[in-house]
Amino acid sequence: MNPYILTILLFAMGLGTTITFASSHWLLAWMGLEINTLAILPLMCQSHHPRAVEATIKYFLTQATAAAMLLFASITNAWITGQWNLEFMSYSLPTTLVTVALALKIGLAPLHAWMPEVLQGLDLTTGLILSTWQKLAPFCLLLQINPSNTSLLLILGLASTLVGGWGGLNQNQLRKILAYSSIAHLGWMILVLQFFPSLTLLTLLMYFVMTFSLFISFKVNNSTTINSLSMSWSKAPIISSMVPFILLSLGGLPPLSGFMPKWLILQELTKQSLAPLATLAALSALLSLYFYLRISYAMTLTMSPNILLNALPWRLPSNQHTLPLAITTSLTICLLPLTPAIITLLTL
Repeated sequence: MNPYILTILLFAMGLGTTITFASSHWLLAWMGLEINTLAILPLMCQSHHPRAVEATIKYFLTQATAAAMLLFASITNAWITGQWNLEFMSYSLPTTLVTVALALKIGLAPLHAWMPEVLQGLDLTTGLILSTWQKLAPFCLLLQINPSNTSLLLILGLASTLVGGWGGLNQNQLRKILAYSSIAHLGWMILVLQFFPSLTLLTLLMYFVMTFSLFISFKVNNSTTINSLSMSWSKAPIISSMVPFILLSLGGLPPLSGFMPKWLILQELTKQSLAPLATLAALSALLSLYFYLRISYAMTLTMSPNILLNALPWRLPSNQHTLPLAITTSLTICLLPLTPAIITLLTL
C-alpha cells in the first residue's frame, strides 16, 4: 500500500477513536465509531485476496448493524429524556440497546460469530489492529454509560468466557484461536465492568500487551497454523522459547502478568457475593488454557524434520523489528510483583 494512503488511514483511525474518547454527545461518539470503522476497511482488503474481501464485507455489515442500533438507541434516549449527553442514560430500553450494540461491535458472545471469521481472513498485522485498537472506542463508551442492567452484563460476560474457551478447543488456525482468546478476555472485562470500572481498564491494557506480543511473535515466524509452528525453532529459537510464557500469561497462570487481572476480577466478584459466577469464570479459563498449552506443545516440544535447509534460517540476519516485541514480552511475563502498586493506583 502507498505510504501516504497508509498514513492517512492510520491517522483517520486515531482520529475516530479520539473523537469518541472526547465526546459527551451521542452523535459525535457515533461519528467517531464510524470514522474508525471506515478507516480500517481498506487496510483489511489491501491484499485483494477473496478471503480478505469476504472478511472485510462481513466486518462492514456487522459494524454497520451495530452503528445503526447505537444511533437508534441514542435517538430513543434523546426522545425520552430530551438530552443527547452520554451521562443521561437513565432509562432501561436505550441503555440495553446501547449495551447490545457495543457488545456486537467488540464481539461479545452471543454476538461473536463474526469475529473468528473476520480475523481468519486478515493478515496478522491488520488482525492485531482489529483485536486491540478497534476495541478502545466501544469500551470507552461502555465505561462512560455505566450500564445499570446488571444481569445483562453478567450474562454477556459469562457467555463470552465460556464461548471463548469452548470455541478455540478444536481449532487449527492460529488467527481463529486468537479470536476466541479475545472473546474470552472481553468476557472477563465485562463481568467486572459495573463493579470496578478501573479494573476493566487494567484488564484491557494487559490484554493489549499480551496480544501484541503473541501476534508479533507469530508474524516473525510467519505462522498461521499450529502445524507450521514446529518450524519456528529453526527460524527464531529465542522467540520460540519465550512464546510459551506469553501463552501461559494469556491463560492466567501465576507468576506471570496475566494472572493479575484474573485474580483481581475473581476477588471482586467474590466480594459482590457472586462466588458461583466467579467459579464458572475460573473453570472457563481452564478451557482457554488447554488450547494455549496445545500451541506451546506444537511450538516447543515438536521438531520439524531436521534437514539442512531447516537449520539454515536462524543463521541468516533477520530484518524484523523486534524491540517492541522485547518490551511487550517483558511486560507480559514480569508485571505480577507490581500488583500492590497497581491496586493502589486503581483505588485512588
